[in-house]
Amino acid sequence: MSNLFDLTGKLALVTGSSRGIGKELARGLADAGASIVLHGRDADRLAATAKEFSEVYGPQRIHSACFDVTDDQAVRTNIGKIEEAIGALDILVNNAGIQHRVPLLDLAVQDWQRVLDTNLTSAFLVGRAVARGMVQRGAGKIINICSVQTDLARPTIAAYTAAKGGLRNLTRAMTAEWAGSGLQINGIAPGYIHTEMTQNLVDDEQFNSWILGRTPAGRWGTVGDLAGPAVWLASEGSNFVNGQTIFIDGGMSVVV
Repeated sequence: MSNLFDLTGKLALVTGSSRGIGKELARGLADAGASIVLHGRDADRLAATAKEFSEVYGPQRIHSACFDVTDDQAVRTNIGKIEEAIGALDILVNNAGIQHRVPLLDLAVQDWQRVLDTNLTSAFLVGRAVARGMVQRGAGKIINICSVQTDLARPTIAAYTAAKGGLRNLTRAMTAEWAGSGLQINGIAPGYIHTEMTQNLVDDEQFNSWILGRTPAGRWGTVGDLAGPAVWLASEGSNFVNGQTIFIDGGMSVVV
């Protein structure tokens, strides 16, 4: 691998990485040489993922942290513990997120708030906690996982759409405040990605046909499609890329 994209010696925290997209982003960073702090709220699933990664990459490179990314005190306490016990974080991937499908007229306020807290506020809380050290050190990479819904909308996912749109502007705000201290903050906006959590959509013949027809690439994305862009944004190869949201959607967001 070119040294430009080599992450050897770097420490990365990926929130929501015990499964799904976050797990594969963590795997991509580990393949590029980074040491990883896996994160999740389900302690058993997190432990299983950490064991799996340790067997591949070695226990010295794999760590884990179980905490609620929507709890400011828990975030600050755990980021402090990570940096004290493991080392300074060079890379943060704000991936933790949830979905809640209900028509907007029927959406309970508490569900709206829960989706915004998990998908948007968590990136502010974790991002700020990690950035404090990055700003002092004069370097750091923050990658916020947005969505094709950062730009587009569909019925029944209003809270998610609002949160992901906000996440792009949070990425810009972080850039405005922290780029001068040597940080690069960017977003990745996946399109429709085939994971265990979207399997029911893949199995829906009508929806699957719509995705295939709506996407110029003619297929669902895979988690592997996201790893390369994540490694690039985490590496020295993106040192003058800042405040951008990169859509990885097979062209869905550029056609009508």
